[in-house]
Amino acid sequence: MQTLSNKRERLSDELRQLLKSIGTVRSIHEDSYLFHQGMDAKEMYLIKSGLIQISMLSSEGEEMVLRICRTDDIVGELTLFCDDPKYLLNAKIIESGEVFVINIDKLQKELMINHHLSIEMMKWVSNHMRKFQTKLRDLLLNGKKGALYSTLIRLSNSCGVQRNDGILIDMAFTNQELARFCGATREYINRMLGELRKKGILSIDSSGKILIKNLQYLKEKNRCENCPVEICNID
Repeated sequence: MQTLSNKRERLSDELRQLLKSIGTVRSIHEDSYLFHQGMDAKEMYLIKSGLIQISMLSSEGEEMVLRICRTDDIVGELTLFCDDPKYLLNAKIIESGEVFVINIDKLQKELMINHHLSIEMMKWVSNHMRKFQTKLRDLLLNGKKGALYSTLIRLSNSCGVQRNDGILIDMAFTNQELARFCGATREYINRMLGELRKKGILSIDSSGKILIKNLQYLKEKNRCENCPVEICNID
């Protein structure tokens, strides 16, 4: 079996070392939050271990999950080089671990004297803004069904394992968790997954892992633009 997620965006060794050198290690615990949408942003975080879910709240208070971040991912970076920065999103710990806590003012001073790393950091921020925009575009242009199809495509890029009979998303999700990626209800996701199973587009095993048998169907229905894997993922 071949893992499809080896093209995920990665920090250079030099930038990673800078972040670690000015950061302090903090333990993080499952079901707690690093930050909430609207809070003053004084820190960003480099994940040492564990998993962190990045989400936003709609005006109706519904949660929409945007990213699942893991080791060597950065969270809170969208606040860099902003006046009076505030966190745009929520960061919930879904698996305990450790993070490097990096003071934003200190990092900005370091980047001002290292243009090479400054450009790399700006590219990282730009790419994540692009991911954010494409996910919102999928929801706005294609509705909740399109958001589900988009989520399945992104999951196949982030967690997919190529098999003879399709692509296995090697991470189990409940229908409620999938619904949060799509801004939909659990009942709607139940119904849509049922329809896709009947059409033979996917199957779900007893552990909750999804096998996508016909990825091209999802792409065609969503008028997929074949964005690079570095953009089309949930990382």
